[in-house]
Amino acid sequence: MRLHVNIDHVATVRQARRTDEPDPVRAAVLAELGGADGITVHLREDRRHIQDRDVRLLMATVRTGVNFEMAATQAMVDIALEIRPMTITLVPERREEITTEGGLAVPGPDDNLQETMRQLSAAGLRTALFVGSDPETIRSSAEMGADAIELHTGEYAHEWRPGRGAPVALDRLRRAAALGRSLGLDVHAGHGLTYENVRPVAALDDIEELNIGHSIVSRAVFTGMESAVREMKALMLGARRPVPE
Repeated sequence: MRLHVNIDHVATVRQARRTDEPDPVRAAVLAELGGADGITVHLREDRRHIQDRDVRLLMATVRTGVNFEMAATQAMVDIALEIRPMTITLVPERREEITTEGGLAVPGPDDNLQETMRQLSAAGLRTALFVGSDPETIRSSAEMGADAIELHTGEYAHEWRPGRGAPVALDRLRRAAALGRSLGLDVHAGHGLTYENVRPVAALDDIEELNIGHSIVSRAVFTGMESAVREMKALMLGARRPVPE
């Protein structure tokens, strides 16, 4: 079980004043010191948080590896081919959304996604598709040649309540993860996961990586990035340890 820390919202705070702090690259270093297994960034078309310079500095600084989230556009493909990150996760993107609202339509209403996958695969780059739990979408992801899927956990996070959980949404994630693994896909998950709701998802054996950002950055405001990452990683790993009788 790996934890990739999304540092987008460190850049969100910086861009609020168009200054040079807080520095997302420094946050990435601290996240690694806290136990992060990778760093995730989403370079959006409107550059609302992460900037091109951030990505290039991260590629030169991060030791674990960079998961580069991007839309399926030629401009982003050109950047990905230049920087060659550890993983490229293709995500849906709308300018008016506050955050990514759902998974990709796979194969999609146009050929952009397929052409993007073709170019990235031809360059030998590892690809993941950010998708929902629908079985046909997961099968289509495998047929398109993706190396991995990242399951959108927003529905689970929205339904989760203390003491009640979200059993229906969690079961959908469980079945989707098992299907993905059976098709030879690596299975990641993320979106809306917090210190309160992460354990049931982290306990799913077929999920090997979680991408978590906003909750960790929020906690880090009070505790510091290293402590925030350590605490999240301990919750994830503890979810798979047997409970003492």
